[in-house]
Amino acid sequence: MNWFGNLFFGTGIAHSLCALALAISVGIFLGSRLKVKGITLGITWILFCAIACSHFGMTLDPLVESFAKDLGLILFVYSIGLQVGPSFFSSFGQGGIRLNILAAGIVVLGCVTAWLIHVISGENMATMTGVLFGAVTNTPGLGAAEQAYQDVTGMTNPTIASGYAMAYPLGVVGVICSLLLLRSLFRIKLDKEEEQVKAEKGEEQHIMHFDMQLTNPQVDGIRVRDLALLTHVTIVVSRLIDKAGNEFMPDADTILHVGDKVRFIADQKNERTVLLLGETQEVKWEEKEKDVHLVSRHIVITKPKINGKRICDLKVREAYQITITRIRRAGIELLATPEQRLQMGDRLTVVGEVKAVEKVASVFGNSTKKLDAPNLASLFFGLMMGVVLGSLPLALPGLSQPFKLGLAGGSLIVAILIGAFGPKYHLVTYTTSSANLMIREIGIALFLAAVGFGAGKTFIPTLLSGGYVWIGYGVLITLLPLLIIGIIARKWLRLDYFTLMGLIAGSTPDPPALAYATSQSSVNDRAAVAYSTVYPLTMFLRVLSGQLMILLFL
Repeated sequence: MNWFGNLFFGTGIAHSLCALALAISVGIFLGSRLKVKGITLGITWILFCAIACSHFGMTLDPLVESFAKDLGLILFVYSIGLQVGPSFFSSFGQGGIRLNILAAGIVVLGCVTAWLIHVISGENMATMTGVLFGAVTNTPGLGAAEQAYQDVTGMTNPTIASGYAMAYPLGVVGVICSLLLLRSLFRIKLDKEEEQVKAEKGEEQHIMHFDMQLTNPQVDGIRVRDLALLTHVTIVVSRLIDKAGNEFMPDADTILHVGDKVRFIADQKNERTVLLLGETQEVKWEEKEKDVHLVSRHIVITKPKINGKRICDLKVREAYQITITRIRRAGIELLATPEQRLQMGDRLTVVGEVKAVEKVASVFGNSTKKLDAPNLASLFFGLMMGVVLGSLPLALPGLSQPFKLGLAGGSLIVAILIGAFGPKYHLVTYTTSSANLMIREIGIALFLAAVGFGAGKTFIPTLLSGGYVWIGYGVLITLLPLLIIGIIARKWLRLDYFTLMGLIAGSTPDPPALAYATSQSSVNDRAAVAYSTVYPLTMFLRVLSGQLMILLFL
């Protein structure tokens, strides 16, 4: 039976793989089963299981440990970048700037708090960096800090991971506690808060249609393309019935007349402008007559050659007599303007005759099975470019040596850029949600397990020799920034409580806190919207701040 024992307490590649698999499988099992009032440490249990395995004698081959940690970090950060890339730059619009400034303030205050504790207590800055990212439950930041430390010193520092492990459990709970403290401080009642949210108009924007008869004399005789000049908003005209009763799909040069019955597609925020054009009424659109069988269908883009092309370049209106009215992308509904670029996986709403719609469906693909195939070429190209960018030395004033973005920072930036601009250059970046989640979970599992095995030998001795004070440091780093920004956002910026909860959860970012925030209201999704608004920038800042904390203060 020696062979079996050697698989777990021996040396070599087989032993390392078995040890990693044991820590990961047990950690995932505990994360799914151990909950306290609905709160769980989730996948972070892998870190604690790996620490326990290492403490009791299991080790990893040094090369396997280093490779698993770096590969896991790259896969995890890159998958996050691909997910947030399409919405990263748009998150700064429509009120997002204010939320992102507040989230950035939370990140900066967390770093300042960690630095002040370092100055006052004399605690090693590398250790405090680990405590910082445990307190804010941010694993990519931990990876970036460890990478930066290794680049600077040429060695690893187990106290970074130990500090992270000490602070993480109360970091998860502390975020939710900050939400409860703010609610108590401002005496917030959820029912009144919901009434206030309902009373506010014009903040929730949706794409909708308006059926009406044109009555405004200014519309008489102008072309469809000139509506934007008249109203100063973007409007799509999908159907029209003229005075003679003929129903058809207008093109950009169709002349409008008073008395025409039309269907407009526009943002809900532009409802008042659209209503100035005529009187709303119920219009019975013909869908049974053989000559005018106009239908509305959903088509999914699954052909790579369509990826990145603008709607106006496809000329589907001229070729097939159909109109694209809306685009649904990553859960967000967009207006189908002529300059809008299409991406793989987009779900289009098109209006036209049945045969024409069927032809367009074949042009766009409309085969969901094709979306199941992973685009490995763009994935590995992006990973390679991320490593190249992360390894590029950058000279910055005030630093004694060139600054590097590192594997985490380089991979995150490249993934965001590819996710945001890849389709413009016909690079297929689409991955299914399940594929992205699989890459991310494998990456974070490998990373946490490798970090745990590296820190396990010194974890218990460090804890017994005074490392327990790191737990208190972590509580301060968790609560102070959240409470300071929370008070500013509520008292002076008048942020509603649901948005405030999403802001705090997204700036950590802490999934259990998001789950708590979204459970507080069943009638609005402001917490989830705020979370998704600040999440991209926060992840970016956390990764970079981890490196800067090491480079500037080590």
